[in-house]
Amino acid sequence: MAIAPISIKYSKHLWKWVFSQDDPEWKQWDAPYFEHHSLPYDAFREKAENWVNRQDVQGIFVEDELIGTVSYYWECEKTRWLELGIVIFNPAYWNGGYGTEALRRWSAIVFHMHPQIERVGFTTWSGNKRMIAVGEKLGFSREARIRKVRYYQGVYYDSIRYGLTREEWNTRQNQR
Repeated sequence: MAIAPISIKYSKHLWKWVFSQDDPEWKQWDAPYFEHHSLPYDAFREKAENWVNRQDVQGIFVEDELIGTVSYYWECEKTRWLELGIVIFNPAYWNGGYGTEALRRWSAIVFHMHPQIERVGFTTWSGNKRMIAVGEKLGFSREARIRKVRYYQGVYYDSIRYGLTREEWNTRQNQR
């Protein structure tokens, strides 16, 4: 498995997984309470710069196949608060350790790219048990639980924030 920038040659593949349908299967786990809309391929190509050759959005590749993406964004750049994201689009790669390995590698890459930050984190929802397990397996601490703020299919879910400091990350890496 590799984490790398997404080149334009993967644009059709990316469009297929992300924008070719209104309700892709991966969206059931990635904040399904937010609307997701398909785009015709030509419209996606016009916005490809949002995905291609970026530092903050990169692909998860298995044997040259794009199976998902990792990303980061600034919650507040002034205070150096950076959050991570991960999506594995292809269900054939769910439950195989790919998400854990991708988040482990992405955390290392982001800490290396941004030596000024002291923490990385992510937000998920209580319905995404796999993401919760990945975070805990990698040593992320549950920092916040905002109860019953994600309403989806007639049920209220909690929003959950996880974080990992650089010191915790370095300690875990030295123990490997």
